Amino acid sequence: MGLIKVSEHLNGVILFKPQVFEDERGFFMESWKSNQFEELGLPTIFLQDNHSGSIKNVIRGMHFQFDPPMGKLIRVTYGSAFVVEVDIRHNSPTLGQWIGFELSAENRNIIWVPPGFANGFLATSDFCEMQYKCTALWNKTGEGAINWNDPKIGIDWGINDPILSEKDKNAQTLDEWLLQDVSKKLSI
Repeated sequence: MGLIKVSEHLNGVILFKPQVFEDERGFFMESWKSNQFEELGLPTIFLQDNHSGSIKNVIRGMHFQFDPPMGKLIRVTYGSAFVVEVDIRHNSPTLGQWIGFELSAENRNIIWVPPGFANGFLATSDFCEMQYKCTALWNKTGEGAINWNDPKIGIDWGINDPILSEKDKNAQTLDEWLLQDVSKKLSI
């Protein structure tokens, strides 16, 4: 029982499909198992769990934390979302590339996102709840954001006028992030 590794993208982002047992009472699944992550060489210690709710057409992102670097295990537990990961690791061969996944309460897919990726999502259902386990504690002075529609990255969100926070409306471009202090980027 546990998670089945479906695919790996951009040198580190992993899509998992949980084994789900269903009957007339409902369902049961394991959404994370330390020994499986250990066998895959992935973190087994998570320091913080986050839970967000968003109405349809909200984009949250593209967010990341560089101090301390934060990895995330992400799933949608209500509704659906288009979840996007952008590689922002300055020495990565896939720097600036993105991958998108449809995560939903129905498909129950889970993604592992290592440190060094900017994470965002578009709520595609009337209401969406997302939960993610984090490998680091949140640090306001060690976080950043890349603009959701940075033309250099070219994410195809399928929407032109999303609902955004002020922070996300004013986020920096990937090029602006890459020009910042190298010591910050080296920790990712």
